[in-house]
Amino acid sequence: MRTVLIALAAAVLAAAPAAAERIDAARLAALPEADVVILGEVHDNPHHHENQAAAVEALAPAALVFEMLTEAQAARATPELMTEPEALGEALGWAESGWPDFALYAPIFAAAPEARVYGAAVPRADLRDVVRGEGALPEDAARWGLDQPLPEAQQDRREAMQAEAHCNAMPEEMMPGMVRAQRVRDAALARAALAALEETGGPVAVITGNGHARTDWGVPSKLARAAPEVSVLSLGQLESAPEDGAPYDLWLVTPEAERPDPCAAFRS
Repeated sequence: MRTVLIALAAAVLAAAPAAAERIDAARLAALPEADVVILGEVHDNPHHHENQAAAVEALAPAALVFEMLTEAQAARATPELMTEPEALGEALGWAESGWPDFALYAPIFAAAPEARVYGAAVPRADLRDVVRGEGALPEDAARWGLDQPLPEAQQDRREAMQAEAHCNAMPEEMMPGMVRAQRVRDAALARAALAALEETGGPVAVITGNGHARTDWGVPSKLARAAPEVSVLSLGQLESAPEDGAPYDLWLVTPEAERPDPCAAFRS
């Protein structure tokens, strides 16, 4: 299901007014310094992973945080495997994860072979409970603002984005839960980034989808709330230029990935 929704999630990523700067890929070799650098992506776009690998190589981070990995998986990314893509992919159990092919992500690991790898994935069973409203919020929910409702306008907008990302094929009553799960995932990424910074001294590079990289309500906003002293840089990678700016510190546009109609599965 994840691969089916990738294009829709990218297509409906709404622009938000922000002090953002458009850059080209050449700038990835000299990004501004920050404690935490969040490198957004459209998950199945190979151009985005090439750019992330280039940025990671230039940043030489002490830690890499992956949205795609659990803590247990990340612990298997030992230094001797970082430049051995076949062995690393097997150790991580990537083929069973549902994410796009590991060949897209392997260069990112290889670009920082000495980096410590952290996983920020929330177990799927836990997310399903959160969506249904049956799962408890994390113990540190207040730290990330998860115990507070979103402003009504933001809640409505995010529910509409979730509906469109799912081809308007899911029950409307599920959308609040989908937004709640997204917020929990943002917090998990922010938590892992801060742990990585504390344990390694940084800098920390976070590999995640563009939605989590948003400065207005994604991981950067969670970090600003919990640890305002930590400097954060967010990069978004888009497949078309937004009309009214983009909710990132820096953003760039790449060619679209070749993909089938992402709504076909909902119509079959």
